[in-house]
Amino acid sequence: MKIAVLADVHGNLPAFEAAIDDIERRRPDQVVIAGDVVNRGPRPLPCLNLALEMVERRGWRILQGNHEEYVINQADTTAQLTPGEREINRNAQWTFAKLNRDVSLLQAMPTQVELTGPDGRPLRFVHASMISNRDGIYPDNTIDELRRLIAPAPAVLCAGHTHRPVVHRVDDSLVVNVGSVGMPFDGDWRASYVELTWRDGRWQAEIVRLKYDREQTERDFLDTGFLPDAGDLARIMLVEFQRSRPLLNSWTKRYYDAVVAGQIAAAAAVNQFLQELTSYSNGRAR
Repeated sequence: MKIAVLADVHGNLPAFEAAIDDIERRRPDQVVIAGDVVNRGPRPLPCLNLALEMVERRGWRILQGNHEEYVINQADTTAQLTPGEREINRNAQWTFAKLNRDVSLLQAMPTQVELTGPDGRPLRFVHASMISNRDGIYPDNTIDELRRLIAPAPAVLCAGHTHRPVVHRVDDSLVVNVGSVGMPFDGDWRASYVELTWRDGRWQAEIVRLKYDREQTERDFLDTGFLPDAGDLARIMLVEFQRSRPLLNSWTKRYYDAVVAGQIAAAAAVNQFLQELTSYSNGRAR
């Protein structure tokens, strides 16, 4: 029995197509997309359509991630947002518009998929962890932290969200972060997914890394209007893509509250952040 698990496409169509081609070649028994197909990247609608095509034609399963949730929230016309909050939400608003302002397909996605293995034990697939779609699994989690994140412990717990692939063994559970198809954050730009295989009475996990037309994705950031139409934070998202490193969380910790309160404009906060990042990188290079 083989199961392929991928997550965090984030509108990166060339990477998604490469992952699908490789999975189709390997012919697994089941495929699960563990959320974040859309948002934070330039081709949300083609990626969503392709994912739904694989659900329809191949029986793939698809979950709702936190970025689907962000886009769903854009349909709430009663939300009272400050100008700073509106600017921070412009990426999700841009994606919402690209999906023709229809979030029904995103709302229909479950937040968890469970399968049964040959030994009768459950395999669970979530976006981040059993706690929530934002509490993720990282390479440096302790065993006690992992026990909390996967409880109640299944045979296998597979997730994405953190964009960092890793395989843990916790007691008699296999805990896997499948990484990210569209925007890895471990310094390796190649698309990442995981193939689970039942072999010799236990589950084993292989992290698969794939090259793809990364230059086309970078062109898509501009050609689709993602930059500049998705807002100032989209500039940070492009640098995250280019560096294969997380940056937006650092910006959020430093500037989010001040931008929401109107103490600094989002554009100025992004400019300052990127200037400091460039200065730091140049300093390290020297």
